[in-house]
Amino acid sequence: MTITFADLTTMRIGGPVGALHVATTTPDAVDLLRSTDSAGEPLLVMGGGSNLVVGDVGWPGTVVKMASTEFEIVDDRLTVAAGVEWDQVVRTAVAEGLAGIETLSGIPGSAGGTPVQNVGAYGTLTSDVLESLSVYDRETGQVERWLPEQCGFGSHRQSVFKHSDRWVVLDVTMRLRRSGQSNPVTFPAVAQRLGIEVGGTAAPADVRETVIALRREKRMVLDPDDHDTWSVGSFFINPVLEEVPDRARECPSQPDIKGTKLHAAWLIEHSGFHRGYGTDWGNGSVALSSRHTLALTNRGGATAADVMKFAAHIRDGVEARFDVRLNPECNLVNCSY
Repeated sequence: MTITFADLTTMRIGGPVGALHVATTTPDAVDLLRSTDSAGEPLLVMGGGSNLVVGDVGWPGTVVKMASTEFEIVDDRLTVAAGVEWDQVVRTAVAEGLAGIETLSGIPGSAGGTPVQNVGAYGTLTSDVLESLSVYDRETGQVERWLPEQCGFGSHRQSVFKHSDRWVVLDVTMRLRRSGQSNPVTFPAVAQRLGIEVGGTAAPADVRETVIALRREKRMVLDPDDHDTWSVGSFFINPVLEEVPDRARECPSQPDIKGTKLHAAWLIEHSGFHRGYGTDWGNGSVALSSRHTLALTNRGGATAADVMKFAAHIRDGVEARFDVRLNPECNLVNCSY
């Protein structure tokens, strides 16, 4: 039976896998990475497939899927292997009385992916709690222990891992707090649901439940029966510009160390692409989520080519309206738009 990336990714698209190897421990992962590179074989490393789009040609080489499960809590430090499901990490932390990552509940993918994107939601970033991490350097064949400052965090969703396949994250260590109260809740929607003022705190378990409920309403919690969740989450990254074009001056924005961050969702909606747009465009196999415009969703039977065509359509429409070009937040392999 041929394994395809449609079987391995949350968007459920992509061609065949050349050779799939599942690394169930960190030593196994290192051995697989080292032996594949030594053999000179093309290598693609993946986790939960929640941020990955592979073309219809697939990947003819070796795929190493990080499925390592080592998990340790010592005092207020939590160390997890790259293959651990991220929401399991949050769920366990909350159950163990640790606060600090409760607003990151419900995010699909694995722990190893969190430093790559500097994953964040509802006011918390991975870099806020990351204490150290282990990486495998494919150039030297060595395992190294890194501090957060080596990761290249700073600008929105950026890291040294984002645009290079030299380093593979093996595990992450996070410094949390033993507390019955969450971090200050900074998002009004979360605070309102909790019945507290913005900046107030609540029990981490209550914050977790509230965040998951909000994400579920936006169809951002994976559900095999709901095509609105067949996506990679935010397909387009919020653009960071040194200078904002005149036509985009009204777009909501925040300062960024590299300029000004604009809201991609606002740009998309105000370019005429409403929620659910796409069911009557092309062959209707790809559409924006019915709940928010950042997710491109597989309505069933979509190919990678269908997704790329639709992504280009949205990108070109936004650029024509606002002089801003949207780029992907997800990792595109053997496909482009």
